Amino acid sequence: MTNATTQTLILQSLTADLKALKELAQSAAPTQITELSQHAIRCTGIAASERSDALKSQISDLAFAAKIDAYWSTSPKQLSDFRFLAMDMDSTLITIECIDEIADMQGLKPQVSAITEAAMRGEIAFPESLARRVALLKGLPAEALQKVYDERLQLSLGAEPLLKAIQAAGIKTLLVSGGFTFFTDRMKARLNLDFTHANELEIVNGKLTGNVIKGIVDAQEKRRTVERVCAQLGITTQQAIVMGDGANDLAMMEIAGLSVAFRAKPVVRAKADVALNFVGLDGVLNLL
Repeated sequence: MTNATTQTLILQSLTADLKALKELAQSAAPTQITELSQHAIRCTGIAASERSDALKSQISDLAFAAKIDAYWSTSPKQLSDFRFLAMDMDSTLITIECIDEIADMQGLKPQVSAITEAAMRGEIAFPESLARRVALLKGLPAEALQKVYDERLQLSLGAEPLLKAIQAAGIKTLLVSGGFTFFTDRMKARLNLDFTHANELEIVNGKLTGNVIKGIVDAQEKRRTVERVCAQLGITTQQAIVMGDGANDLAMMEIAGLSVAFRAKPVVRAKADVALNFVGLDGVLNLL
């Protein structure tokens, strides 16, 4: 266990072997290196000093260039510190942006994807971006949603091992999404999740109307949802792990005990406690 004057560094990768990881870690002069797997190590007893920030920045930059995820901590957390996991869906739990794939059925994917990207970077307010994108789907047969689910939706790397470990530890799960209930409902059943919250597309006579009903799940609603579920569970938000990739996830990530940016936009990586840029979702388990 580290104290206030020492730091822990965790290095993990999909491809770098233990030799490469240990060579990168040596410049930090850890007192102990523990092998977590064939592609992950924990380095403890790293002395804090006046040049610590520069050293951390240098190692982190070298790690990023080598496709290695680096995580620094002065107070390592245990899995038992947490009671709740909240996840974004699109481009976090799953590899796609559902609305972009639905739009592809209309031949409008480039237009919709451009709005999605701008929203995730924080350049367009999420409610405005969602309204603009959903409006483009007007008239699309509802069967297109099932087609996207069947043919294009895939879980992100490491999603199943992460959820297996989380659920085995008795940690409750929430999927909260600026996407759509059609997909979150199916993810809930498929992955045995405890809670979901998302936008509901209006369907009339078997076709999308271009509208969302019952309010929009934007950044603040995501945050309120995490707060509501934590209150329901009788825990604080500091007992929650929150994972996301876009600007509309920041509000809920900032109240978490551990915020995880997964394959995230730069604005999200900069503000999260942890950035998993290369390993799978289950990489968070090596941090605990």
